Amino acid sequence: MSVPRLVIAAPSSGSGKTTVATGLMAAFAARGLAVSPHKVGPDYIDPGYHALATGRIGRNLDAYLCGPELIAPLFAHGARGCDLAVVEGVMGLYDGAAGQGELASTAQVAKLLRAPVVLVVDASSQSRSVAALVHGFASWDAGVRIGGVILNKVGSPRHEALLREALDEAGVPVLGALRRASQVETPSRHLGLVPVAERGADAVSAVAAMGAQVAAGCDLDALMALARGAGALSGGGWSAAEALSLPTHDHPSRLAEKREDDKNAVRQRPVIALAGGPAFTFSYAEHAELLDAAGAEVVTFDPLRDERLPEGTRGLVIGGGFPEVYASELGANEVLRKEIASLALSGAPVAAECAGLLYLCRELDGIPMCGVLDADARMGERLTLGYRDAVAVGDSVLAVAGTRMRGHEFHRTVVEPGAGEAPAWGVVAPARRVEGFVQGGVHASYLHTHWASEPGVARRFTERCRTS
Repeated sequence: MSVPRLVIAAPSSGSGKTTVATGLMAAFAARGLAVSPHKVGPDYIDPGYHALATGRIGRNLDAYLCGPELIAPLFAHGARGCDLAVVEGVMGLYDGAAGQGELASTAQVAKLLRAPVVLVVDASSQSRSVAALVHGFASWDAGVRIGGVILNKVGSPRHEALLREALDEAGVPVLGALRRASQVETPSRHLGLVPVAERGADAVSAVAAMGAQVAAGCDLDALMALARGAGALSGGGWSAAEALSLPTHDHPSRLAEKREDDKNAVRQRPVIALAGGPAFTFSYAEHAELLDAAGAEVVTFDPLRDERLPEGTRGLVIGGGFPEVYASELGANEVLRKEIASLALSGAPVAAECAGLLYLCRELDGIPMCGVLDADARMGERLTLGYRDAVAVGDSVLAVAGTRMRGHEFHRTVVEPGAGEAPAWGVVAPARRVEGFVQGGVHASYLHTHWASEPGVARRFTERCRTS
């Protein structure tokens, strides 16, 4: 595969990666190019801005959740048929999973994709020192090719001239220089940027401003030439159908059932309702693609506005998001809450992650939720953040006991108790504990997982929906 591609990285968080990456996507899309947007790491929010800029699904590339071997195939899957791919990095260029070396870092993904890196540098408090900073990043790992720099938050024409002179001495090309601009700023709150789905026209305006700023301040022709210099990738793109044909962790006794289920899938496509809307914006696109390939009909609904589940719903997937922001509205939709509780009580498969876990509790900050779980949720004072290694404690609608998966936690809420009599996961790293709930057909947990790493999860869930 030879799609031109760039990785947008920075020395640290807060340097302006999202503004530059999203602006580049919008600027190149405005030129009529089909731009494929990608984000390193588990973040769900930035891909929403990327999708707005390009008109294509924003996809994640997470070497911890999915394994390094899936980075290039997942990239190729998303970039198929595109003229250019722009990959926004995470944190600082060489920052990855804590204590795991380069694993899950932007640098590792750039090497796996054989892609040149554009370093976004916050130049607001430096001049000639920028050359030493860039030189250090460029020479740290010979496998990482830094093809140029975009200077952000440049104060004046004189400041820009000093920066360019220093970098010219260092031999690193300056591919753009951006001044401060309030129009491109995006509001934040307790878990980062406010998602696109919550901002409406304001998000559209912000992305348009990013595109205009980058188009005016960057050499798009030079950036495209750099992107065309990316190395060729071997192998094809990831396919949900092909992934489902691989061996799974299911017991051998299930093999005959699977063959019969594959035949039945053509005749019967169970409806799986997927929560969406402003309160539930966190979902990896590959999950719905895997469910579809496994034989399900995936229908999105909005718990804030829809009083009924989609007609014929046989299973329910509720991903992450911000129910704490919309607790009053979710609580007021009593008709839907009762229908979800009834569906869960019937034994139908329900998979809930993080925000979905909160929604299934009795209440959230004193406001009634679905009451499926014998647990209460509230906002906490401490941010819980990090990768987790987990193992399924027992059989559930998602996995058989012993299935190992990697997940990510990102929340400022607390659920009490933190685990049911039958926990969802035994977390084995970084510290041992159990968490989550398996109750009838319900699997609810704080852990965000990426099903591309274990496609059998989607097959098993769809099978349970078909037979429940």
